Formats: sequence, structure tokens, C-alpha cells
Amino acid sequence: MSFEKIVRIPNERIAVLIGRSGKVKAEIEKLCHILLDIDGQTGEVLIKAANDVEKMEPFKAIEIVTAVGRGFSPENALSLLEEYNTLYVIDLREFVGKSSANIERIKGRIIGEGGKARRNMENLSRTKISVYGRTVAIIGAPDKLRLAVDAISSISNGSVHGAVYNRLEAANRKAKIDRMTLWEDQNVFT
Repeated sequence: MSFEKIVRIPNERIAVLIGRSGKVKAEIEKLCHILLDIDGQTGEVLIKAANDVEKMEPFKAIEIVTAVGRGFSPENALSLLEEYNTLYVIDLREFVGKSSANIERIKGRIIGEGGKARRNMENLSRTKISVYGRTVAIIGAPDKLRLAVDAISSISNGSVHGAVYNRLEAANRKAKIDRMTLWEDQNVFT
């Protein structure tokens, strides 16, 4: 089986993908059992199958490379290898069109003063969020991703931060009650 996929990332993120002395690139290749061919001029990254095709994780490698390209640190991008984590990218032009002034305004709302809004959403949704260029990228488990996407969509559409945080906290309380109920309904003594 042969696998090849080209992913384009911003040129200024190429150095982050390669890492000091090629460490990040080598780690991704080792963990995903793939080879990366990086073109520093065009920002194109060719992801191709290594020799050990059975263990290859090319789709996780695509997500990791894309995550680095969307502003995540290599450490956060590699968290995509954890059990259920996945990457979701929101194009802010969906909310405000092509106006760069409006995109910057929405980015400012999502990040908040000193990064406070982004950190609050990360903590309450248990995800990792990166605001880069015209996109917001999120790494997390699918149920947590949904919470973060809803929160970012709400803030992008003009909702008050406090109301968004309250919805995230309510979702966390509901999930906790659901987990407790699940355990209460189990007969562990049979």
C-alpha cells in the first residue's frame, strides 16, 4: 500500500514543524511511521508511507502537520496521538466575510485581554485552542470539541463572554451528573 498526501502550511511555521536540529520532524516520523518531505519555499509538506505500512498513522500525521501550521506548538499538536483527540479548524470568514478588520475584531474577542477568554474556553471545554491567521483551530475529544466549537461560534456571533462560560460550565455539570448516574445504575456486586 502506498500513501502520499501534500499539506500546505504557512512558510513561517516550517521552522516549528522541523524543530531544532530536525527533532520535531523526526519525532512525528517515528511516532506516525511516515516520512515528511518539507519544502521550505512553498510550505508544502509531503507525507508519505514509510516501510512499515501496517503501523502507519498517516491521517494523524496529516492532522499533526495541519495543527502545527495552524499555530499549535509541536507538543500540543502531538496530543492528537492520544486516544480520541482530533483537530477541528474554523475559518473566521464564515462569520464576518473577507473583511480583515472584522476578522481581527473577532480574533480579539476569542483571545480576550491577555489571552484570558481563550484560556477560559480551553479550561472549561478541556480542549486546546489556537487562533492563527484567519482560523481558530481546536484539539480535543469529539464531545469536548463540540463544546469549544459552540463557544467560539457564539462569541464570533456576538454573545457575551459570561453567557458562553455559563453554558460551558452547565455542560460540564450535566456531563458530571451523567457520569455519576451511569455508575449508580451499575450493579457492581453481581
